[in-house]
Amino acid sequence: MRLVDSHCHLDFPDFAGELDAVVARARAAGVERMITIGTRVEKAHRLAEIAEAYEDVYFTVGTHPHEAATEAARDFETMRRLAAHPKCVGVGEAGLDYHYNYAPPEIAKAVFRGQIALARELELPLVIHTREAEADTAEILKEEMARGPFAALLHCFTSSRALAETALDLGLMISFSGVVTFKKSEDLRAIARDTPLDRILVETDAPYLAPVPHRGRRNEPAFVADTARAIAEARGMTPEALAEAARANTLRLFSRIPAEGTKA
Repeated sequence: MRLVDSHCHLDFPDFAGELDAVVARARAAGVERMITIGTRVEKAHRLAEIAEAYEDVYFTVGTHPHEAATEAARDFETMRRLAAHPKCVGVGEAGLDYHYNYAPPEIAKAVFRGQIALARELELPLVIHTREAEADTAEILKEEMARGPFAALLHCFTSSRALAETALDLGLMISFSGVVTFKKSEDLRAIARDTPLDRILVETDAPYLAPVPHRGRRNEPAFVADTARAIAEARGMTPEALAEAARANTLRLFSRIPAEGTKA
């Protein structure tokens, strides 16, 4: 399989001192490219350093909804500056998360809309996180798309079929993580089965949510192959064909990533 891990967090402390080995295992598993995703603007320089150190790693810059109430959350000038880096390929991880409510909803919504505007301005794809905030996420996406088109994906999709259909109607892509391999994820596998093949991405969200058969371990980009296999099985296709489609979709969405080779 030729694979792309469309969402991981290689800057997190879980990988400290082990990045060479983690990247090497990913390459050995067929992972051609990895996108390490921004969560805090003030730490985005580390993402750039990692991308510069590994030719097959790229990054995004943005504010995770957990960080929406922090001082740097609306530092769009810094985001804009970092987005000019040749290996910065997107904006985010942006969105809404009402499970923990680390930021008041109105503040989180404003930061989310600000990052949509930035993605639209820079013509970069937006990486969207949504948890227990489906109605507000759908409303914002519809309103903002009406203001002007932008490319985006719903990452680590675990929401309802209704939100998936709304996202697809708006032209968004959907990325599935190791959650799709879990025993109790029958409904999620059904959504992955029914999502158009040209809209599917795969990811790890490493270091979180390791897929079966690695549950309980720290996740890492090499394990994205197991997620691809699970989706392929649900769709009745070969893992190689699913991986190839997801790879093509990722490279189409994150268009700054070279289609062939690994160098920027």
